[in-house]
Amino acid sequence: MTTGLHLCVLTISDSRTGAEDASGDYLCQALQADSHHLSARGLLPDDKYRIRALLSQWIADPTVDGILCTGGTGFTGRDSTPEAIQPLLDKEMPGFGELFRQLSYADIGTSSLQSRALAGLANGIFIFCLPGSTSACRLAWNEIIRHQLNHATKPCNLAALKPRLNER
Repeated sequence: MTTGLHLCVLTISDSRTGAEDASGDYLCQALQADSHHLSARGLLPDDKYRIRALLSQWIADPTVDGILCTGGTGFTGRDSTPEAIQPLLDKEMPGFGELFRQLSYADIGTSSLQSRALAGLANGIFIFCLPGSTSACRLAWNEIIRHQLNHATKPCNLAALKPRLNER
């Protein structure tokens, strides 16, 4: 990896505390193990306005390159991560959710259709929304995100596009 990116991690949960946040812990450890920098970490209840408020702060921060969110991507009444984040996106990355569900199918079968994992760009910042389970975060990081945030991944990667994302 040429240069580490500055990433934020947000756990969205009505039931977890910081001490019980295995998925957030995993993402923080994984990104640092791949030479990225943890810029900030948060834990919020599944409240779309509080999620938008914190993400808006991170999106406006010129030192942030990406945001990893975990939790709130299911179908229950409280799951609102996609609804919170989609309005903030300048561009969606539909291939991320499609690829995540395809890879998840090998682990959890047709239950993968319940995932509303998504990704996109806001103000030139990558945003990835992952399910709350640690196994889902591990799958997304190891099989997709870590490769796309690595300048050495060929034939192309998101990290190399970073300088051009806000071109007009």
